[in-house]
Amino acid sequence: MPGLRRDRLRTLLLLGALLAADLYFHLGPRVRRRLRPRERPPGCPCARRAAPSAPRPAARHVPPAGPDGGGPGSKLRALFAHPLYNEPEEPPLLGPEDSLLAGPEALRYYRRKVARWNRRHKIYKEQLNLTSLDPPLQLRLETSWIQFHLGISRHGLYSRSSPVVNKLLHDMRHLPTISADYSQDEKALLGACDCTQIVKPSGVHLKLVLRFSDFGKAMFKPMRQLRDEETPEDFFYFVDFQRHNAEIAAFHLDRILDFRRVPPTVGRLVNVTKEILEVTKNEILQSVFFISPASNVCFFAKCPYLCKTEYAVCGNPHLLEGSLSAFLPSLHLAPRLSVPSPWIRSYSLAGKEEWEVNPLYCDTVKQVYPHSSSGRLLDIIDMAIFDFLTGNMDRHHYEMFTKFGDDGFLIHLDNARGFGRHSHDEISILSPLSQCCRIKRQTLSRLQLLAQADYRLSDVMRESLREDQLTPVLAEPHLLALDRRLQTVLRTVRGCIEAHGEHSVVANRSTGQPAPDSGPS
Repeated sequence: MPGLRRDRLRTLLLLGALLAADLYFHLGPRVRRRLRPRERPPGCPCARRAAPSAPRPAARHVPPAGPDGGGPGSKLRALFAHPLYNEPEEPPLLGPEDSLLAGPEALRYYRRKVARWNRRHKIYKEQLNLTSLDPPLQLRLETSWIQFHLGISRHGLYSRSSPVVNKLLHDMRHLPTISADYSQDEKALLGACDCTQIVKPSGVHLKLVLRFSDFGKAMFKPMRQLRDEETPEDFFYFVDFQRHNAEIAAFHLDRILDFRRVPPTVGRLVNVTKEILEVTKNEILQSVFFISPASNVCFFAKCPYLCKTEYAVCGNPHLLEGSLSAFLPSLHLAPRLSVPSPWIRSYSLAGKEEWEVNPLYCDTVKQVYPHSSSGRLLDIIDMAIFDFLTGNMDRHHYEMFTKFGDDGFLIHLDNARGFGRHSHDEISILSPLSQCCRIKRQTLSRLQLLAQADYRLSDVMRESLREDQLTPVLAEPHLLALDRRLQTVLRTVRGCIEAHGEHSVVANRSTGQPAPDSGPS
């Protein structure tokens, strides 16, 4: 017994010694470091960084291209503070005729839509014997999508300093979805084709309409191509991949150029199971979901687009990134006119359009309504410059709100075929500019500003896109290509001025001086 007590005593002493050593050499120093004030040597660059436990800055939710984006030293903030971006717009907005929607009429229409949605949703739940404690949807007038619609004017889809766009982008990124469906044009074509005749591996881009809990709607285009993948050289433009990140980047570029003709667009990681499959009432859409061999949730487009599962898009295993573009007001409220572009391309494997072989083609365009009057031709040239910067060859039509007549702005929809090849500049996209030799003075001034080092286009685009949830939205070579293409646009304008004189080339207003009789020789 005495020997056993001595062994216990030795064990306790050994454990005590080990505990004391651990406290002295390990736990003690850690506690002292935690209690000691954090000190940094003078001039240490780390002093400017936030502590690891510091919360993320609130600016995460500021829309990337907004006039109030960026911090101290921000080129983006400096750009939007420049006098060019603070000039009064012409013509001034005088009254209700300059706004797209009449407020009371629009609100009555939206209230009817919400009431119809609640009735149909109730019937749907009763048919499936579903129980839900969710109250009926209520239309709130302060919701961002309603304010966005009410803010569309003769000058553009939103004003330069509109806080509504900031809120709309935030809501599209975070609000839960309550329904998912095909778009109307897809519904019209479902079943009207022969899948055996589809030979294009890319097909038409799969897209869905998502509705959010505030009753707003957005067009969802899922990721089909990685950032650093370039369009194959042998692809025709009409079979090119459509890229979700191109839609996002196009919105930012449009805002930086101060056109404000691209609907607000944001990137989002969508749970395809919870936010599409479980909320859709469309049985066809439900039927195209499947689990891949890698255990990812996938879905594919029904005929007339892609009829095979090898062309499906898949989550990882549920999350799939894509772009969300805000819907414009209903055609019942704001009818739109779709006009073929005078510089439309041939959508066949052979053959060329007249503008591709006739250098004097612009003379013909200027003699034909509506390009013979107003500023329509100058707006088309704006659109051509925008498409050249993005590399989009697929601009076959443009749309306008009929309320604003011939002097209304062009809406730059469907930009998903941009930013495909950073290593190639498609000069033919600039044909409206090079053949007509006309440009708005305000457009030229902004392009010249974005060519300066303090406002370099690639830098402000990089900064603008940085806060999107899907950053990096563009691979670095695409950003650098913007600077190269901008210089090409400016060289083209200089060539026109040398051939025709600045007075004939640069228009002071959208209804500026008549263009020269022919393109540059």
